[in-house]
Amino acid sequence: MKITLSAIKADIGGIGGHTRPSDELVEAVRKFVAKSAKGFLIDYYIGYTGDDIHIIMTHTHGVDNEKIHKLAWDAFTEGTKLAKEQGLYGAGQDLLVDAFSGNVKGMGPGVAEIEMEERPSEVFCIFAADKTEPGAFNFPLWRTFVDARSNTGLLINEKLAEGVTFRIMDVEAGKVADLKLWQDKPELEAALMYPGRYVIHSIYSADGEQIVSASTDRLHNIAGTYVGKDDPIAIVRTQKNFPATEEAGSAFNTPHYVAGNTRGSHHMPLMPVKLNSAASLNYSIPIVSCLLFSMHNGKLTGPHDGFGTADWDLQRTRASEMAMIMRNQGFIHPATLIPDELEYQKGYNARMDKLKSRFKDLEEKKPYKGKAGKR
Repeated sequence: MKITLSAIKADIGGIGGHTRPSDELVEAVRKFVAKSAKGFLIDYYIGYTGDDIHIIMTHTHGVDNEKIHKLAWDAFTEGTKLAKEQGLYGAGQDLLVDAFSGNVKGMGPGVAEIEMEERPSEVFCIFAADKTEPGAFNFPLWRTFVDARSNTGLLINEKLAEGVTFRIMDVEAGKVADLKLWQDKPELEAALMYPGRYVIHSIYSADGEQIVSASTDRLHNIAGTYVGKDDPIAIVRTQKNFPATEEAGSAFNTPHYVAGNTRGSHHMPLMPVKLNSAASLNYSIPIVSCLLFSMHNGKLTGPHDGFGTADWDLQRTRASEMAMIMRNQGFIHPATLIPDELEYQKGYNARMDKLKSRFKDLEEKKPYKGKAGKR
């Protein structure tokens, strides 16, 4: 049976800042989806990571379906009305256009979708991140599908050993490249070095079955100015010929530095958090949650909290320590992003314009004579 899994997320308002949606806001989105689901969706789940609400839907309408995307858009629009009534911060901030135009891609919400021939035991992870950019998934997905030190399944699972195809998106040019393992490994890793520009869009098995779908939209590129971080979401199918669930999950057990955080202008580690966690006031450390589902005939069982067990507390502690080490660097790069990656470029450019007006050729400058201090 062909089933489509759609995961669509958006930030439409947070309590007291970029923290978490109110319970009433989550419930408003849930009620709208429930009302619209009858006879159209097979199943659905509504949750949040930080201030981003995610809508996970199963159906038989294929990817990029206009009605599915409109359902999500209308649910976020309806929720935005309540967010404004409650005075939530950033109400509707990820809804970057005034009206729906057939597909939410390029309109603000993040989208990951896979149409699949459902297996007898179909299982998958949803990784939902906040306060970071789509390239935040580059390193853990590389660990899962390329690095045998992280994933022994690459050696002992015959299908994984055949290699996969990474579809990489150049988010500045809007183009994609298909890179096959193992022959294109150097080019793949050269691209993944720079997650601000080259982002994993999807991954396919050697026989063409889609394993991964990840959102790739850059809100700054769409809006032309800072409206919040891109906060990616990804679907990873697991077990049998795909990575084991624990192989996919453990790829996040070494917190790595990603772009994002407060004002979208810093490098900080990606912290695995429990389901429905608020964003931290500790400089908005980037967070990622893991929702585990089983599915049969499109009906969902779950989610189970993939990062909810006690051992993940150690990773949270490590991420916190790494965050404070980086913040002790202050505003000096690499604590802050390079100018081209800063989300608040207008402010930075204004400072630099004033600075540039002060620069003169060295020969034009007379020796500086300050006033001598009294002894």
